[in-house]
Amino acid sequence: MNTHYRLLSQLDSCFEMLVNSLETLSDLLDEAQPACWMLGCQTEEDSRRSLHHSLQDLWYLDGQDGRATRSYPGLVACDPVIWDQLGSVNYCKVTFSRAIEAIRRESPDELPEARERLAARHRALHAHLTDEGLARLHLKQSWRQIPGCETALEQIRFSWYTSGRSIRRISRKEAEYRLLQMNTEAPHIQIQLKKLAALPLDEPLAQVQTQAPLMRANLFFKDQLPGLPDRKAINAAMPLFVLSPDGKLPPFNIPSSEPPEKRQRAVRSDNRLDDTPFLPSIRVYRYSQ
Repeated sequence: MNTHYRLLSQLDSCFEMLVNSLETLSDLLDEAQPACWMLGCQTEEDSRRSLHHSLQDLWYLDGQDGRATRSYPGLVACDPVIWDQLGSVNYCKVTFSRAIEAIRRESPDELPEARERLAARHRALHAHLTDEGLARLHLKQSWRQIPGCETALEQIRFSWYTSGRSIRRISRKEAEYRLLQMNTEAPHIQIQLKKLAALPLDEPLAQVQTQAPLMRANLFFKDQLPGLPDRKAINAAMPLFVLSPDGKLPPFNIPSSEPPEKRQRAVRSDNRLDDTPFLPSIRVYRYSQ
C-alpha cells in the first residue's frame, strides 16, 4: 500500500473510531440522564439538547471563519461509566489529530481531499449536513479535548476572559522572512521592509496575536491533600464533565451568555510593547524603551 492510501486509510479509521466513541457517549448520556447545565439554556431539557449538539458539532458552517471555533461552556455530573467513555473519546481525538498531522507532514496537498472525503463518507451519520449548511470537517472542533475533573469540588466559578493575547518574541531576521513571503511589490510591504532594515540586528521584536474571548472555569477543590493546589483554572470551550458519586453538580455561578464589551482587567504594569504595531502586516511590535 503506497503512502497516499495508507494515510487516508489510517485517517478514515481514526475518524470512524472518533464518531463511534462520541455516539456511545451520547447514548450513555441519554440512558443515564445526568444532571447538566449549559450556558444560555433555561431548562435542563434544553441543556441536554445543547450538550448532545456540542458533542456532535464537528463541521464548518457555510461562511464560517476558518479560525473560529464554536464554544459550549457547561457542566455535566457523570458516573464512572460515562467518565470512562469520556476518556475513550479524548483518546480517539488525540489519535485523530495525529493522523491529520501525519498527512500534513508527509502529504500536505492531500489534506483538503481528506476532509471532503470524511464528510462524504459519514454523510449517512450526518444526514443534516446539506440541510443545515454544514460544509466540511472542522479539524479543531473535532480534536479538541472535552475537559473532566475527578477530584471533589467545593465550587466552580465561571468568568469571561476577554483580554487574552499571545506574545511571542521573534528576531529581526524572522520578521524579515515573514514579510518576504508576502507580495514584496506592494508599497506597504516595501515600507515595512525598509523600517525593519533600519533596526539594529539584535533588537528583539514581539509578534502579537489577539485571542477571542473565552470562558474560564475556576475549580475550587474540596478537602485537597496538603501540598496540592486547592484551585485550578481551565478553558471551558466544551462542557466540563465532573465525576459525581451523588449525581449532583457542584455549586457554580451562572455567567452572562455573552462576553463583556469592555476590557474588565487592568492593563498589566509589565506591558512593555508600543501601542501601535511596527510591522502591521505581521502583527509585530517593538518593545518600549
